[in-house]
Amino acid sequence: MKQIDLDDLPPRIAQALRALEADEELVLVQGGVVVSRLTVSAAAAPAAKDTLADMAPDERVSEVLSQFNAMIHDEF
Repeated sequence: MKQIDLDDLPPRIAQALRALEADEELVLVQGGVVVSRLTVSAAAAPAAKDTLADMAPDERVSEVLSQFNAMIHDEF
């Protein structure tokens, strides 16, 4: 089975995939030709609550910079 991490996709595509409902069909088209049809077996779980909103402003900045630093180190 092949797997695609939504974090690896452009944000618009990832959002469109997350918005699909159970039993909804997604058709992939390239150059006007249907390449694939995918059927959603179960809807996506609700998004996790934004924990940054619950933090104080200075803690929020620290957390964002920490996540940014981790992302930079993961890439390089």
